[in-house]
Amino acid sequence: MITIRKAEDRGHFDHGWLHTYHTFSFGGYKDSAHMGFRALRVINDDRVAPGRGFGAHGHRDMEIFTYVMEGGLAHNDSTGENHVLRPNEIQAMSAGNGVIHSEFNASKTEPVHLLQIWILPDVEDVEPRYEQFAYDASEKRNRLRLLVGPDPHSAERAAFIHQDARAYASVLEKDKTIEHPIAPGRHAWVQVAQGNIVMNGIEMKEGDGAAVSDEKELRIEGAGANGGEFLVIDLA
Repeated sequence: MITIRKAEDRGHFDHGWLHTYHTFSFGGYKDSAHMGFRALRVINDDRVAPGRGFGAHGHRDMEIFTYVMEGGLAHNDSTGENHVLRPNEIQAMSAGNGVIHSEFNASKTEPVHLLQIWILPDVEDVEPRYEQFAYDASEKRNRLRLLVGPDPHSAERAAFIHQDARAYASVLEKDKTIEHPIAPGRHAWVQVAQGNIVMNGIEMKEGDGAAVSDEKELRIEGAGANGGEFLVIDLA
C-alpha cells in the first residue's frame, strides 16, 4: 500500500524570513490526520533567508537529522558543537536528556534550503550526541547512499541514531532506475527533495512524500527534465 502526501497539501507558513512546509503536524500546524508515520514524526522543508534562523531552543528524547540541498546552515549547541552544514554532508543529533541549540543561515547573501527530520527514539534519557560528516557527491549519484542508522559499524559510514530506522539519499538522473527491497514487516517513507521521480509507477514531484507498507520493494526512476533528489527512510 502506498499513500501519497502531496506537496501542496502540507502545512505551510510564510514568515518572511522563513518559508516552511510541514509534512506532519508541527508547531502552529495542527493536523490530527498527519501525526507521523511509524517512528517518523517530523519532516520540515525549510527555506531560510540570509542571516536569519532559529534562536536557541531546547529538545529532548528525539533523534533529529538535517539534510541541506542548497546553502549552509550554522549549528551551535549546549554540548559545545559549532558547525556549518552544507550539501553532501549529514548531521544527526540525539537530543537525549536535553540539549539547547540554534540554527542560522550561514550566509548573509544566499538562502539555505534544507529538510529536517525527527524520529522518535527507542530509548529515552540518554546523553546528547552529535555527529556530522561529509561524503562525496558521487556516492549518492544513481544509488542510495546511507546517511543515518542504528548500526555503529555499518559498511558505509552513517550517523548513529537510537532507532531501528535507516535514511538514504539519492540524486537520480533522468531515466536511471534504482531498486530498494523492503523486508517483510518493514515500511518506508520516500520524500522528494528536488526535481521529479517515478516511484513504483507513481509520479512524484518536489515536496511530495509517500508512506509505503506491505510492498516488497521500491523501484524509483529519475523523471522530469533533470531527474530528482530524494530521501528513503526505511522503518520498522
